[in-house]
Amino acid sequence: MPIPSVNVQRITVLIADDEPEVRSALAELIASEDALEMVAAAADADEAAELALSLHPDVALVDVKMPGGGARAAREIGRVSPQTRVIALSAYEDRNTVLQMLGAGADGYLVKGTASEEIIRAIKRAVQGQTSVSTEVMASVVQELTSQLRREEGRIEERRAKTQRIQGAIAGQEVAVVFQPIFRMDDRHVVGYEALSRFDGTPPRSPDVWFREAAEVGLGLELELLAVRMAFRELTNLPGEGYLSLNLSHRTAAAPRLLDALGDGPLDRVVVEITEHEAVEDYDELVTALKELRRRGARTAIDDAGAGFASLRHALLLDPDIIKVDISLTRQIDTDRGRRALTAAISSFAEEMAMDIVAEGVETQAEVDTLQALGVRFGQGFFLARPVPATSLGSNGAKIG
Repeated sequence: MPIPSVNVQRITVLIADDEPEVRSALAELIASEDALEMVAAAADADEAAELALSLHPDVALVDVKMPGGGARAAREIGRVSPQTRVIALSAYEDRNTVLQMLGAGADGYLVKGTASEEIIRAIKRAVQGQTSVSTEVMASVVQELTSQLRREEGRIEERRAKTQRIQGAIAGQEVAVVFQPIFRMDDRHVVGYEALSRFDGTPPRSPDVWFREAAEVGLGLELELLAVRMAFRELTNLPGEGYLSLNLSHRTAAAPRLLDALGDGPLDRVVVEITEHEAVEDYDELVTALKELRRRGARTAIDDAGAGFASLRHALLLDPDIIKVDISLTRQIDTDRGRRALTAAISSFAEEMAMDIVAEGVETQAEVDTLQALGVRFGQGFFLARPVPATSLGSNGAKIG
């Protein structure tokens, strides 16, 4: 009596390689193993994806550098046939290529020239959900992962140092505030004072770096509120009736804690300048917060107009009382037609909207004359007055001596 044959299910394999010799060698290898069955061969990424979609092989051997790209082939095979396990085959051992293929969904990475037994073993392991990586490749991957870990450790240590530095400044209130007068340029009458923070520390860092790093480690609000409180304390020491201009990010301007920092009194001598530390995600929230500040008497200003799209968008959505022309437009405006044209447009917009306009960074009398000719009435800059402590301001608002 004849013994009935047993139907053993084989592992189906798709070969994807643009070199005919390699396809032939892999086909012979698979044919030599009873447990494996080659179902098709592809020469590029598109053909590999099409065959995977129609055949749903158990394993796909994919060449890294074939036309269309091995990474793209791996992603597409994974998309159209999720059950197919992808093993990358390549003559390349470089870390970037290895990580690119593994990131695209490959379950293994074998260097061409790997022993036949190892390739067969890798195919069987892939079907079982296990990975296989050539010894030569593994060393490269470990080196890259080690480098990534070191870089991450460096970033963590850098963040820790930033946090400690900023927390130290906040706890010790190691922030000084100076005030730069803002003039009506035709008669040099001081109309306001912009509060500017100054920081000690080694190595020296500019104020914008301090505030940027504070925002990066989640302490931006704390540092800005400290600067606000310190500036606000000096309000009664500022000569005349000039306003106090406070630079704030949109997050701080919208924070309920800002009102606590400004106290319960009227804010008719306060101007809140919205800077561009970060993009505004919620203009409705910011507009609501500014309405409350206005209700208490404060005015609002848009900083750095002309420096980028965001500041002009602020002007349209926030309806400020003051627009401040960025130093990049003010500098050498007397000799640059483009700067004059853009400033004239901003000035015309401000006039139409009944907004005051202040030029920042005024450095020469020629710039003063040009700005006035363009309709800009107010300005600040080293030519007019440098930032100084409140105690160094005379009765006319300018520096003593």
